[in-house]
Amino acid sequence: MDLDAVRGALGTGPIDAWLLYDFRGQNPTAVGALGLGGHMLTRRWCFLVPRTGEPRMLVHAIEKKSLPAQIPGVVESYSSWSSLETRLKAMLAGCRTVAMEYCPRGTIPSLSRVDAGTIELVRSPGVDVVSSADLVQHCLCRWSACQVE
Repeated sequence: MDLDAVRGALGTGPIDAWLLYDFRGQNPTAVGALGLGGHMLTRRWCFLVPRTGEPRMLVHAIEKKSLPAQIPGVVESYSSWSSLETRLKAMLAGCRTVAMEYCPRGTIPSLSRVDAGTIELVRSPGVDVVSSADLVQHCLCRWSACQVE
């Protein structure tokens, strides 16, 4: 993942961060963005790319050592449902709006990979969730000059 490209795409707009989320490989966009293909994590994980500051990953404690070394930023762990909620809330502090692999009314089913319960969890501290469709297109789906050639 090109963090500078993500931050550039976030610019000065209304989205404060991109929150990638996955559970058991159900979000290929998140898995691919972090290069986690082949690293089957069996518990929930989140990766926050804020407009400014260091990215942060939240992963279950028993899977923290399963991550590849190239994960940028700070990696934090949780060990229970309540610690997941607490640490996620802390991770989202200062964010008013985050983008996730969600599309209102399921308009892009191939991108809508975050379940409604997780959207509710992210919204619970007052954070608005919007679609990451434009970020995905800008940061992960553009062809390089070589690919165009």
